[in-house]
Amino acid sequence: MPKSASPAWLFAEYAPVGVDLASPEAVDAYDRNQGTDPARDDALLDRLGVTEGTRLVDLACGTGSFAVQAALRGAEAHGVDVGEAMLAYARKRAEREGVRVRWHRAGFLDYAHEGDPADVVTTKAALHQLPDFWKQQALLNAAAVLRPGGTFYLWDVIFTFPPGQAAQNLDWWVDTAARAEGEGFTRETFETHIREEFSTYSWVLEGLLERAGLEIVSKDFTSPVHGEYICRRV
Repeated sequence: MPKSASPAWLFAEYAPVGVDLASPEAVDAYDRNQGTDPARDDALLDRLGVTEGTRLVDLACGTGSFAVQAALRGAEAHGVDVGEAMLAYARKRAEREGVRVRWHRAGFLDYAHEGDPADVVTTKAALHQLPDFWKQQALLNAAAVLRPGGTFYLWDVIFTFPPGQAAQNLDWWVDTAARAEGEGFTRETFETHIREEFSTYSWVLEGLLERAGLEIVSKDFTSPVHGEYICRRV
């Protein structure tokens, strides 16, 4: 839950950034546009070594598909999100699948993990909601949730193009990724992301990961605007 005595200077993580996903209708559209894919989630869970008994924390879990898929294979799954509508959707998903997931209304900055440290912490398509200063604080908190040697996974909008080529790469992204209303994320959604959210360069993010005590084990960039990191807590 949000901390009642947070300092006044703390980033307003519970306020919407970019596209507002507070309503059930917006969450339904988000889940549809994300294209939930259990097979894809299972493939990632396999890569991360998530099996029965693995303690996994999914930060900014959204509609809960990844945490639910982890629970289906016997993991102790925790789904963390600031959005009440997101968590309501996630709870219904878990109920439909007949699995128990521990849901927490909390953010990157104030999630306080109880019990034994996690074996795996993941976050997908969400860290960009924080400016770089607050990304560092979020990564420090994520590392603190992990046991030594535990795995941290990050997938997000991450820029690998040269800074001087930003305009052409961002135009390319919007032009190629945008879909018609009802068929996926629209041009307006991508433009809002670029204008109002806080995606950053890979070389910035790598410094933040390392300073959080997360050793980069592998990285993969599927395009100039998307990538993943698999890290180990040192």
